[in-house]
Amino acid sequence: MLNKQKNKAVIILVDDSPINLLIGQNVLSEQYIVITAGSAEKMFQVLDNIIPAMILLDIEMPEMDGYIAIKNLKSKPQTRDIPVIFLTALTETSDKEKGLSLGAVDYINKPYKPEFLYKHIGACLKRYKAPSVPDSKMKKFLIA
Repeated sequence: MLNKQKNKAVIILVDDSPINLLIGQNVLSEQYIVITAGSAEKMFQVLDNIIPAMILLDIEMPEMDGYIAIKNLKSKPQTRDIPVIFLTALTETSDKEKGLSLGAVDYINKPYKPEFLYKHIGACLKRYKAPSVPDSKMKKFLIA
């Protein structure tokens, strides 16, 4: 399985909704290695082992919302350069402005069309060099 995955970029999808995580993983797993995290705290646990090519981050989550999570990401040298796309149900212009001002590279509203999401992810990944992840670190995050 890992050999098939070698040329795929790793994306962490963070959302407190199991349904959204399942949909996102199903939509994206054709082109990317998708690691799901049901909270920002779980995302930071994953980041202790893997630096992904990108993070897709929900805003409205219990305990730590996406705004606080991106502030924490951008404050740490090892995670500050990871591109973050907010993937959220919040549609107000002020929410978009806040997300982008905190360092997100894009802001996409849910529900989204898969082809729209792919285009945005692809455009962002062209602008940012994706790190490679050793197979040994990937094994514990991939479901066979």
